[in-house]
Amino acid sequence: MSELRINNITDTAGSSGPIIAGVSTVTSTSHMVMPSGPTEMRGGRGRGVFAGSATPSITNVMDFVEIATTGNATDFGDLATVWYNIGGCASATRGIWFPGYDGSTAVSTIFYVTISSNGGVNDFGDTLNTSRNHSGACSDSTRAVRAEGYNTVLSTRTNTLEFITIASTADSSEFGDLNRVVSDMAGSFASPTRGFFGGGKGPETNIIDFITIQSKGNATDFGDLNDGTRAEGSGSANTTRGLFFGGSGPGANDTIEFITMATLGNATDFGNLSNSVEAGGACASSIRGLLGGGTTPTKINNIDFVTIASTGNATDFGDRTTTGFGVGACSDVHGGLGD
Repeated sequence: MSELRINNITDTAGSSGPIIAGVSTVTSTSHMVMPSGPTEMRGGRGRGVFAGSATPSITNVMDFVEIATTGNATDFGDLATVWYNIGGCASATRGIWFPGYDGSTAVSTIFYVTISSNGGVNDFGDTLNTSRNHSGACSDSTRAVRAEGYNTVLSTRTNTLEFITIASTADSSEFGDLNRVVSDMAGSFASPTRGFFGGGKGPETNIIDFITIQSKGNATDFGDLNDGTRAEGSGSANTTRGLFFGGSGPGANDTIEFITMATLGNATDFGNLSNSVEAGGACASSIRGLLGGGTTPTKINNIDFVTIASTGNATDFGDRTTTGFGVGACSDVHGGLGD
């Protein structure tokens, strides 16, 4: 009898596998690996989710894209309140939104979403100190760390870092301090071990701080951004490179800079955005970095993308469903997750 070896079976379109019904048996010299892990992680990952904006009217819109494709964003659901200047980060399943500003009241509520779903937000807990927004946030696969930012009501900034365990629901806890009192970061992102917070206002600075996410303690100096007055930008990363998109210094700029996160050193020029943008929202996969929304100072809804392993100018991806600045963003495949 001849031995038949089959490495792959697809349907006639070549886009999916066969459907097996009834009682089936398998005889193999190898083995079959059945799906495992949480249900919400099955069926594919690779979403970037954008939340909130101001035009100057403030929205509660969340929308999402499939990062590996190009095209316009699709409605995801709504925030529980109108918000902008939101801090966003994520695990492979949950997106976390640290407090934004609703135009009159500074709040302390942390929300989360299940990224694979389309729907609204859930209450996670409260921040360590009330009423901070304009914050920076980053995460690995289990822990999210936030630089608290600015109290719009009291007009004060802080250097406090706080953290949460993403799979739980609870109030945040103290992590340590940044080396400076700052808000309105030029960008924040993570590798699987380190979190990064660059630039900001308070006064404006070009310093890049880093932390070890699974420890607690004060931040350490990593290096400098090229622009000494850079703030109100956005950051995203794969497992090796972190990107800083746009920002103000003063006025919106179109600069993209990058760092190699496992080393220490100053940022290097990457290329340029299609617009001079501040206060957009950035997210990433292992391949691409995306920036959505912002102000030029004209409020925009367009999404740019770059290939992180290369250097070069950004390419148009599509548009958000809403226009404005102060956008929060996260993805379920960013560099902090290690894949």
